[in-house]
Amino acid sequence: MYDIVIQTEQLFAHAGMTGQTLMLASRMAVALVVLGAACVIYLLCHRLIVPLMVRMAEKTVMEWDDILLNEKTLRAASHIVPGLFVWMFLPDVFASYRSVPEILSRATAFYVVLMSMRLCIAFIDSFKGFEGERRTAKQQYFHTFCGVLKIAIIFISVIVMLAVVIGRSPLTLLAGLGATSAILMLVFKDTITGLVAGVRLTSNDMLHKGDWITVPGTEVNGIVEDMTLTTVKVRNFDNTTLTVSPLTLVDGSFQNWMSMSEGGGRRVKRMVFFDFRSIRMADDGMKRRLSEKYGMREEEMKGDVVNMTLFRRYVERWIATRDDVNTGMTFFVRQLEATNTGLPLEFYFFLKQKEWKPYEHHLAAIMEYVYAIVEDFGLKIYQRV
Repeated sequence: MYDIVIQTEQLFAHAGMTGQTLMLASRMAVALVVLGAACVIYLLCHRLIVPLMVRMAEKTVMEWDDILLNEKTLRAASHIVPGLFVWMFLPDVFASYRSVPEILSRATAFYVVLMSMRLCIAFIDSFKGFEGERRTAKQQYFHTFCGVLKIAIIFISVIVMLAVVIGRSPLTLLAGLGATSAILMLVFKDTITGLVAGVRLTSNDMLHKGDWITVPGTEVNGIVEDMTLTTVKVRNFDNTTLTVSPLTLVDGSFQNWMSMSEGGGRRVKRMVFFDFRSIRMADDGMKRRLSEKYGMREEEMKGDVVNMTLFRRYVERWIATRDDVNTGMTFFVRQLEATNTGLPLEFYFFLKQKEWKPYEHHLAAIMEYVYAIVEDFGLKIYQRV
């Protein structure tokens, strides 16, 4: 590089330049050539090598190279090559100046470290391509590990960049952090607590990407779109996006509905209040009508029997005949403690339809039928006039 600078000086000297103007002009010209060459290298990597490697990866039968050698990662790597080229040659151009080579070396080294950090983070993010819509426990552990790894890379990169700027060894800065660790822990207490909560959330297998969760006291009611060590991103069913801290989930409480989705049914627990004045003994006329219309058996209506008892028996038997109810799980109609607003009956069963819309439609169909037959049993639903 020194020979190129001398030859450029001679060329400019033939053009009539002398003194400091000659030195500065010749070195600026060589610097522009170096920067131009770096731009050409970047364009070659960006426009030629990166697309070529992406196409080569796509043509292989293996899937991992398509994910790891993706366009984002390769383009991040293409920023490092011209930086290394400038770092190798540009400082030598200004070797005759006292402080300029040192400044250029530090500036280009800072750029190379920054781009290397960006490459490492892009490479780690590319592992998300191996995940499905819902992460398994192992994938969630690995996702958490990648989050910790990214934090470590950013921390080390910041230390190295700071060391480059001030001209000290990174090990010296790391040793100095030991004395200030107490202050750092106090300043970043909330961040550290959030990170620990994120690790607890994933290591205990409490939550996965794709889970349906609700958080009491908040508007969170939707599907987990992404999880990091510091935030949980949830898309609500009204298509809004909310973020919640892992610390809120770990220290408080939240409801994960995935066990219901993966189970045999979604629970229904409805309560209807009946007017006390409508509860009475069933007479022969009522028994005859119920036998003809609803197929009530004579043995279950024998003797003195209350109309509400007949109503409970019939509804429970009718629920058991429905195809949309999972009769392999608990189902019953029971009486709860009396209140000043009527006598409550609780309808408890599990529907096979677990998605929101079908669930609501089938639930409505069952309860509407229950409301419609109440009068045939001589009962009245309590309501304020």
